[in-house]
Amino acid sequence: MLDRLYLPLLGLAALAAIALSLVWPQGLGARSPGPFGHTPVQQTPAVQAAMKREADASQQRLTQTRQAVRSLQSQAIAPSQ
Repeated sequence: MLDRLYLPLLGLAALAAIALSLVWPQGLGARSPGPFGHTPVQQTPAVQAAMKREADASQQRLTQTRQAVRSLQSQAIAPSQ
């Protein structure tokens, strides 16, 4: 391909990539600027409440599991009790 055609196209592609990077969301919690922006799903109150419920349930299951393991270990150490 001719350099006179290839290099300007490469420059335009680079500028397009830079322009896209300026408006594309930068992760789960970030918003896009201007007309492209919207509230991320993870920041809505309903989803945050669901995530908190899930984390609390997970913590409760972990606590119950640890308690069951401790109980089994104490029975193995002192079976007469």
